[in-house]
Amino acid sequence: MIRSVRGDDAKDICVIYNHYVKETVITFEEMPVAIKEMAARIGTISAKYPWLVWEDEILGVTAYAYANTWRDRYAYRYAAELSLYVKNGLEGKGLGSRLMTALIETMRKKGFHTLVSGITLPNERSTALHEKFGFTKTAQFNEIGFKQDRWLDVGYWELVL
Repeated sequence: MIRSVRGDDAKDICVIYNHYVKETVITFEEMPVAIKEMAARIGTISAKYPWLVWEDEILGVTAYAYANTWRDRYAYRYAAELSLYVKNGLEGKGLGSRLMTALIETMRKKGFHTLVSGITLPNERSTALHEKFGFTKTAQFNEIGFKQDRWLDVGYWELVL
């Protein structure tokens, strides 16, 4: 089921996110995030933006998606950046699509106009998910990040609601 995040979800979210930190280039964060730090992030972000989790009756929180500030300038107040992570091994089971549907609808109801996602490239699964929901690629920065001993590109996809 999909529900809003709670502070006590920080541990499960760390398990999901820290896999991507340690094992992939999907996030540019390089050090695992402590539970206390994740709880603080959840509190700060969810105070202003929606943060949704997929909770399985047996496995607990297995995926999450949230919106956050795109840029700080006031003129950007109707834009937000989205992030979505699925627990390793559970990809391709529709959790991301369900969360994306709910998050986009929530953002629409809150009056947001444009949603943006940055995707480390290549990432066929993430680009396909975004394009399934009508996001279009609008920019690409080449060799903008360096992780795991290699230069990485980041593409940006947008959806105008």
